Amino acid sequence: MNSKKSTALHAIVVLPPGLAGRIKDKRLRRWLSKGTLEVSAPAGQMLFSVVDLLGQDASDDGLAALHFWGQTGERSGAWMAAADPVHLEVRLDHLYLHDLRGKNMPMSDLRSIFDFLQTTFGSGNIAFARIAHQGYLRGERRMATAAVPARTVDGQRPDDWMPAQDEDGDTADHYRLLSEVQMALHEHEVNLRRTEAGQREVNSLWIWGGGMAPETSTQPMYPLFANDSLFKGFWLSRTAVAERWSGDFNDCVALAQSGFVAVVPEPTANDDAESPDRYLQQLKALQSAGKIGRVTLLFRDGLRADVNAKDAHRFWRRESLLVKPQ
Repeated sequence: MNSKKSTALHAIVVLPPGLAGRIKDKRLRRWLSKGTLEVSAPAGQMLFSVVDLLGQDASDDGLAALHFWGQTGERSGAWMAAADPVHLEVRLDHLYLHDLRGKNMPMSDLRSIFDFLQTTFGSGNIAFARIAHQGYLRGERRMATAAVPARTVDGQRPDDWMPAQDEDGDTADHYRLLSEVQMALHEHEVNLRRTEAGQREVNSLWIWGGGMAPETSTQPMYPLFANDSLFKGFWLSRTAVAERWSGDFNDCVALAQSGFVAVVPEPTANDDAESPDRYLQQLKALQSAGKIGRVTLLFRDGLRADVNAKDAHRFWRRESLLVKPQ
């Protein structure tokens, strides 16, 4: 790689949360503080923030179909929504939603639930399907759905995230289907077993991202390095390079011409407190070595950092309160 290309290389990286003292290394905090730091409310879909940085647009219609595309490599021509298994907890006069995927939902339970849903409802104009840990709903006509996955609403009241009526989707169909699913799941064997084990039962679904996959187009895009199916599906829809995230930014640099997008996997329930330090250390080293010119970091809690190679000379900059331990 020649030095001119390296100096101009732009890295856009999605990272674990960085606020609340999660960046442990003082040298990394000082490096970030020499650039531009800001905080905003976390985006409902990180994809939108990244695509906006690339000067392009992403629609919130058809996100589940994009997810399916990224997961399978195939574009579906059907209307599709994602269906996340959830537990709705009643507290006083409010409901709170709990996302049950990951360690809270063994594959055997998920398989049994979706096989049951398909057997019970999979006739006429809808069908349920499961691919790995992701559930899908396919339909012959549109239905109003939520815009974000269950993990975004996890532990919160779902009221503000529920689907709104629009000209193409019917909320009545949405709530009618949910009511029928909730009744059907009430005494399912998986839930009886989970209740006996002191686990939250699957008493509803969170249906989101409904729509059709976009037509394939060709757009100039940085190569993507991610295991995230939604990101991969969007890149495939633009006939752009989409590679798996290897865990090493050197692999990204080797393939990039003017820049790259890397999406570090989301922390699981077991490592919610994961520090982004190990990723930041590698990016800082690559920038110091002249292999990256500009680094734009989007942390999943709303922190954003933009650091150019020339910012290293801003020695007068103090450590920002945004990253300083409390």
